[in-house]
Amino acid sequence: MIAVMKEKKEKLHPLKYNLWVGLASIVMMFAAFSSAFIIKRSQGNWISFDLPLIFWYSTGVMILSSITIILSRKAFQNREMGAYIKWLITTLVLGLLFILMQYIGFTQLWDRGITLTRNVAFSFLYVIVGLHALHVLGGIVAMLFVFGKALNRKQKMYTSTPIDLMNTYWHFVDLLWIYLLIFLVMVK
Repeated sequence: MIAVMKEKKEKLHPLKYNLWVGLASIVMMFAAFSSAFIIKRSQGNWISFDLPLIFWYSTGVMILSSITIILSRKAFQNREMGAYIKWLITTLVLGLLFILMQYIGFTQLWDRGITLTRNVAFSFLYVIVGLHALHVLGGIVAMLFVFGKALNRKQKMYTSTPIDLMNTYWHFVDLLWIYLLIFLVMVK
């Protein structure tokens, strides 16, 4: 007797699908800004500038936050809720620190006369990095939601979907920042 094995196809969770579609559109948006940056740079009124050192430090903070969110997911999978919450809070604090460091960096740029309306090069910088900061803030809001679910004692379901989505998104904004920093340094 030949046993017929049914192949179980694992379907992508609808929320994960939606996240990937959203990430693809964010990639296209930043690709468009990168292309426009390169094209506008070839025009005669472009002014090159150096990024503040704090942007590099904020990159370290962002990378560290990717490590802490990995640790939070691992703790969740091991059902270590105390560690899960601790690493989630640490990631949240690092995300807020990243935003603060970006603000300080922009304050330093502003003090050097690199303002939003002074030159098209500066406008691109503010728009590109500002949009990234908004995406990080969006991740912080989502992380607050995940954190709220972790503190909700009434909830009986044990699903890793929210933290999986958070991990994917957070790593995405981390990699996006690294790309943007390298792009802005190389193409300036």
